[in-house]
Amino acid sequence: MGVFLCLILFLRQYVTFLNEAHLLFLCPPNKNLSVVIQFHKYQGTGNDFVMIDNRDLKFDKSDLLLIGRLCDRRFGVGADGVILIENHPELDFEMIYFNPDGSQSLCGNGSRCAVMFAKSLGIIGNETEFLAIDGVHSAFIDEDEVHLLMNDVAEHELIGNDFLINTGSPHYIKYVPNAHDIDVVQTGRDIRYSDRFKEDGVNVNFIEECPNNSLVIRTYERGVENETLSCGTGCTAAALSFALKGAESPIRLNAVGGELQVSFNQEGDIFKDIYLIGPAEKVFEGVIEL
Repeated sequence: MGVFLCLILFLRQYVTFLNEAHLLFLCPPNKNLSVVIQFHKYQGTGNDFVMIDNRDLKFDKSDLLLIGRLCDRRFGVGADGVILIENHPELDFEMIYFNPDGSQSLCGNGSRCAVMFAKSLGIIGNETEFLAIDGVHSAFIDEDEVHLLMNDVAEHELIGNDFLINTGSPHYIKYVPNAHDIDVVQTGRDIRYSDRFKEDGVNVNFIEECPNNSLVIRTYERGVENETLSCGTGCTAAALSFALKGAESPIRLNAVGGELQVSFNQEGDIFKDIYLIGPAEKVFEGVIEL
């Protein structure tokens, strides 16, 4: 009798185990509670990015909280933005860029890093055409520098002595006697959240003219909502504003994180063949669970 009772209890436990296993199979644990991401970290003159090969479309682009967590410098990888590389039916690849707050725009330094990353993945050689948020861009690699062709710029606005120029992202250009003396975060934030710009935001660049056709530049970036060590579209806008003041191509820009160069052809107030030129380097790669 005792053996029979033990057998009954065993069978009941076994059936319970099978039922629980069946339910687990039908309703697996919520995978959104954590996600494992393989990433590469790149930087272009100190402007740094989390790069993800998303050709398999496994990364959820709609999860903007995840974007912010990856960019967090204390609890994530730490970056000024996240860049996804995806397949494109006609071009070499598509670059999808996110600011830490989940907003999207063109990123010049990010685009140069994306070109280097695409080469490391074997997608391209030393030349490429790819899609970004503002359209098709071409680029080529010369040793450790990426030459990125920007879109033509035919419009600008004067606001007092300051310039407003869109180079894929809108940039407010303010010339100052000494860029190093500026409180970039506070002054940049005051302009970015002014009545004119608070809805859509604007990047704010503080420019100091220097000898030998060069500029010192410091940038407050919307989306990051802080000073970044470099901004490619900001350097491009600053160079064009300098040309509107009489400077000639090419123009060197000394950002906090390093030196960039912008070359162009100018026809009056219209700029064509605009190239953003500078280094793009891999920092490290890894896997993170968030």
